[in-house]
Amino acid sequence: MDDLSFGVLDNGDIPIETADWSNGLVAVMSHGAVISTGIHIGYVRVRVDLTTSAPHEDDRSWEEVVEASVHAPHGHLRVDSFEQGTVTTLPLLSAAGPGWYRLRVHARGRQTNPDGVQNQPVEEYLLSIWPAPPSPTTIRHGSDRIEASLRTTPPPPDTQPQPNPPPQEPAFKPAPFPKD
Repeated sequence: MDDLSFGVLDNGDIPIETADWSNGLVAVMSHGAVISTGIHIGYVRVRVDLTTSAPHEDDRSWEEVVEASVHAPHGHLRVDSFEQGTVTTLPLLSAAGPGWYRLRVHARGRQTNPDGVQNQPVEEYLLSIWPAPPSPTTIRHGSDRIEASLRTTPPPPDTQPQPNPPPQEPAFKPAPFPKD
């Protein structure tokens, strides 16, 4: 993975302008998500758990766990390294086709080499995903890094279309030229 993140992308799309970076681990976009890593460049371990409902695993062995809703309008949700493209050794995440999914991201090792270069994996991620209607993002298990992000991240972008503002009078109106 590279550049401090990897993607869970639908059809390879990256609508980054819609990303909500507010929890420091999972930035949900209008479709898909970006997972923030601790390293700047290098390798991380990623495992995937496809389920039909919310898993009942014990989250305490993970340093950080965030759960978010991810939209897959194309039904082609895949892990993507951004630099090298789709990670074909991992399965299609949107097994139920187009629609909404719940993504639970488990992470450990993000503090091992912050912003560094890592040739051997020191970070691990487990992505549990299942079909589910959209619901608010939940921090199931936080860390100092997530807490700092909650204090410093601007509010998420408003992705709803805005009504056109009413026309305004110009601040300066030129006076007509006098006629001779």
